[in-house]
Amino acid sequence: MCRLFGLHAGKAVPATFWLLDAPDSLAAQSRRNPDGTGLGVFDAGGAPVVRKQPIAAWRDSDFATEARQMTGSTFIAHVRYATAGAATEVNTHPFLQDGRIFAHNGVVGGLDLLDARLAELGATDLVRGDTDSERVFALITAYIRTHHGDVGAGLVAALTWLGVHVPIYAVNVLLATATDLWALRYPDTHDLYLLDRTTVDPGRFMLRSKRINADSQRLDGAAAVVLASEPMDDEPWRLLASGELVHIDADLQISREVVLPDPPAHLIERSHLSAAAASAQHPT
Repeated sequence: MCRLFGLHAGKAVPATFWLLDAPDSLAAQSRRNPDGTGLGVFDAGGAPVVRKQPIAAWRDSDFATEARQMTGSTFIAHVRYATAGAATEVNTHPFLQDGRIFAHNGVVGGLDLLDARLAELGATDLVRGDTDSERVFALITAYIRTHHGDVGAGLVAALTWLGVHVPIYAVNVLLATATDLWALRYPDTHDLYLLDRTTVDPGRFMLRSKRINADSQRLDGAAAVVLASEPMDDEPWRLLASGELVHIDADLQISREVVLPDPPAHLIERSHLSAAAASAQHPT
């Protein structure tokens, strides 16, 4: 399953990232090979910076070194297991559109219907690759435009359209600007967790999962909000509800609302996935 990680610190900080931690992943890689790793941040000036590649990060020391040194106020990291689209850089998360950074895990079908809707919205030029994820982002971007830049309203409108019109197995998304971070879990197929570190005790900031590690001495005792596909330490992570939209603003204020209370109209059962897609969506 693709892994998502988002961090909002409210100010530019250095965070050390290991995408695909080598001690864990070398054994895992002998069984299944990741199809891409990427990290997107907003720098101290608010400019988006995306670094990604269509191979495991541990296989490229230059990439790993660069990822460890990136500094920003908002981070999105992603480890990809491909279900749609070849393992190429253009298909690797995170994606950048209209100055926003986006990553997704799950499966969305009906890409012909989605492409037709993008054409109606004049947004086909946003899609450069072959993935369902980039198409979902293009739809969100198009709806943000129709909602005059309101990211939350655009996200809800886009996911509402998807939930009504196309087959969905899972659509968990992270979307970031230089000042804000949004997350949405839909439906409850895959997990997505939130860790509120806005009130913290001094101590080393270190988060570790099977696929993504992050730590920073500069974040010791500092406020931050983290979102991830799985709990990464023993702190009280909170599982988002199905259809729940989370917004973290520039002041690290967290708002939560279930915006999609009903399941997708065309929910894809796991038994209906192809063998490759089912393997890629496995939670371990």
